[in-house]
Formats: sequence, C-alpha cells, structure tokens
Amino acid sequence: MNTLFILLTIAVYFALLFVISRKAGGAGDNDTFFRGNRQSPWWAVAFGMIGASLSGVSFVSVPGMVRNIDMTYMQMCVGFFFGYLVVAFVLLPLYYRLNLTSIYSYLDIRFGKCAYRTGASFFLLSKMLGAAARLYLVCMILQEYVLGGMGIPFGVTAAGTVFLIWLYTFRGGIRSLVWTDSLQTLCLIASLLLILYQLCHQSGFTVAEGIRYVTDSSYSRWIEWGDWTSRQHFVKQFLSGVFIVIVMTGLDQDMMQKNLTCKNLREAQKDMCAYGFLFIPLNWLFLSMGILLLALAVREGIPLPEKGDEILPLFCVEGYLGKGVLTLFTIGIIAAAFSSADSALTALTTSFCVDILDVERRFPRPEKVRMQVHGVIAFLFVGFILWFEAVNDSSVIDAIYVVASYTYGPLLGLFGFGMLTRRVPCPSSIPFICIMAPLCCYLLNAFTVSVYSYHFGYELLMLNGMLTFVGLYAFSYSEKGGS
Repeated sequence: MNTLFILLTIAVYFALLFVISRKAGGAGDNDTFFRGNRQSPWWAVAFGMIGASLSGVSFVSVPGMVRNIDMTYMQMCVGFFFGYLVVAFVLLPLYYRLNLTSIYSYLDIRFGKCAYRTGASFFLLSKMLGAAARLYLVCMILQEYVLGGMGIPFGVTAAGTVFLIWLYTFRGGIRSLVWTDSLQTLCLIASLLLILYQLCHQSGFTVAEGIRYVTDSSYSRWIEWGDWTSRQHFVKQFLSGVFIVIVMTGLDQDMMQKNLTCKNLREAQKDMCAYGFLFIPLNWLFLSMGILLLALAVREGIPLPEKGDEILPLFCVEGYLGKGVLTLFTIGIIAAAFSSADSALTALTTSFCVDILDVERRFPRPEKVRMQVHGVIAFLFVGFILWFEAVNDSSVIDAIYVVASYTYGPLLGLFGFGMLTRRVPCPSSIPFICIMAPLCCYLLNAFTVSVYSYHFGYELLMLNGMLTFVGLYAFSYSEKGGS
C-alpha cells in the first residue's frame, strides 16, 4: 500500500511540475533556456534558490548529523550568510557589468581562452559530481523503501528519475526552473514544518515545549572552541562556510544563472541577501528535527540505523510518525531533489554549450545542438549516480563538501587571482596549475593523516584556492611589462 501511495504521489507531483514548466517555458529558444529573457522577479529567484541549495541532502543528511556532531553545522551556516554578502556585493556587480551569460566568460575576458576552458571544465566536473551525490541520496531512498521491493534495479531507478527531470527542463530551461523551483521550495518548507509539528505531537510536546526541548538538549551545542584539531572547530567551520558559498554559489554557473535572469543588479542583490538570510533559520529547523527524532527514538525504544542519512527515512517510511508524514516526506524529498538536480542539469547544458561549444556562433541551428547536449548530459548524469552509488561510504553532505574542496579550489584561485591582481598568468601553465593544486592538497592531507593523525576538513578548499593563486602568480607577468 505504501509503495503504491508513494508512486502515486510522485506521479501527481511530476504532472504539476510539467504543467508549470510548459506554461513558463515560453518560446523554448536559447535566450529563454540560458537567460530566461532577463525577466525573472527577484523574489521568485530567491525563493527557488532555497530549494536548489538545500536539496534532498539537507532534508536527510542534516538531521542525521546531530547524533555525531550536535548542532555544530550551524557554525558553517553563519559563515554561509557572510559568503552570500560577498557574492551579492562583489561578484554579482562584476557579472552584471560584463553582461555575462556564463560567468566563466570572465576568465576569457581577463586571461584568455585557456583559462576560460579550464574554469568551465572544472565547473562541469564539480557540478556533475555534486549533483550526482545529491540525486543519489533520493534514488537510494526510493530504491530501499519503494522500488527495490518491486524487483526494480537501482540503475532503472536512477535513469527514471533523471528522465523525469530532463522531460520538464529540456524546453524552457532556466525560465521554467525559476517557477518550478519556487513550487518545489514551497513543498519542501511546508513538509519540513508539518513533519516538525508531527514530531512534537508524537513526543507529547506542544510547539513551544518542542522548541524548549531542542534548546535545552545536550545536542544543542553549536560552537566548538576547545579542540583546534577538530573538523568542527568554529574558525574552520565559519571560514569554510564563507568560502563554500563563494565557490558553490558565486563561482557556480548553476546558482548564478538564476541570479542573472533578474531584471537588473539591484534586484539580483535583493534576491541573494533574502536567500542568504533565510538559509540560517531553515538549517536550524533541520537540525532541530534531528534532535526531536533522537528524542522520539529513546522514548519509543526505536533502534537507529548506523548511517545518519537513514534516520529520517526510517521514521517516515516505517510509519513511526503516522501515515500522513509519509506523504510529506515523499513530497519534501522529491521536491528537494528535483529542485537541485534540474538546476544542475540546466546549468551543465548552458556551460557546455556556451563555454565549450560556443553554439551561438559556431552552429547554424544552436537550439538543436542545445537539446542534443541536454540529452547527453542527462545520460552522463545517470552514469555518475551509479558510480557514486558504488563508492559512497559516508554522509552524502560531507562527501559533497569534500568533493567541492578539491574541484572548486582551482576556480577560487582563478577568480581570486583575476580580481585581486593586475597580472596575467602564462596561458599554457593554467591547466597544469589547476590540476596540481588539488593533487598537492590530496598528498598533503594523506601526509598529515599518516604522520600527525590530522584530517583536513572543509578548510582544504581555502588551501586549494591559495595554492592555485600562488601557482598562477609564480607563472605570471605584468600586463604592462609583458612576458
């Protein structure tokens, strides 16, 4: 019965997405797909970006974090907010002044084609891996609790999920996503609040008592000052949060593409600030959900799974929170997954078409090429999901940030070097430096683990960006003086 109900919920939800996508998709040309005709209202962009950033990972992984690291994830969330201010008042003015469709065009203007292609290639790799990790989590849940029992292989589940996303994005692109993501964010937040209410009810709390329980809980600790070697130390987490937002939002075509559909810079800045402000309380609610889940498990004697990612799905699917919560969980997790994955698929298509192929200039029928690329990337998406399923052995959100530390570091170094200096790196050295920097970070982390038992955390991103910056400086010359 539960299986049928979940499948019906997904079908109805997808049908609604498809209708909205068709209505909002407009002419379906490349200007609509890539830029949304620059007509998107700032509030719709901001609201939709919440769902795209949170994704199914936040819905599942963040509550599960509480058991091991309390609420120390909030340290990163505070850092996130300051990162959004940097994006709003440093990066967005640059992008709007240059009237960019792809933000990596800046590297072309500043350094030339070699840097442009290198930056875009690192984005393609970064986004493919990160989006695959996010969507893998949802496919895993659907497989374990719904489709696996019907004898459907995981590969079919992954392919079917990606196909649904491709189906409502291939025509309208970013213009459709602004509105479908708004719907999905609404569903995600509504599901979160209603699940929290049900958790309070099942635990015998009023809403006020539930809030008091969370704030008084031993798990409510959110600042780590004592152990500087800990990955949860405040300074590391805060600075990591700032730089993660700078690279995963400000230097990410996926997130910036939506902001660049706003009518002007002022509206884009309002969108970014509103979005950044809302991010903190929403993550606090997800962490509060984790505390309430642990409390209910103790009260009812419910054995918890080993992986934190499996705690919320267990409560919802096994009926511990009532059958109504199954609907909310299904809608929430699907909304979160689709809003993240559809943005990634569209951004990857845009970046490959604009940055790598230059379709507007090189092809007589650019819309046809764009549709073909969209299909190929969807196919690759499935492959990366299957690969991630084969190798994953940790929390998905942790895996995403670790991957980002290696793949976004060169982008941080490239953009930082371009904006903070007037020098020009030797073109042939750029790909080499951008490959060697993350490799050096990997070797350094392996060394510190083996010799000092110290594991680099998300601060690896800052180190990676710094090494890229230093390498570019070492192989650069003054614009005035030449080589």
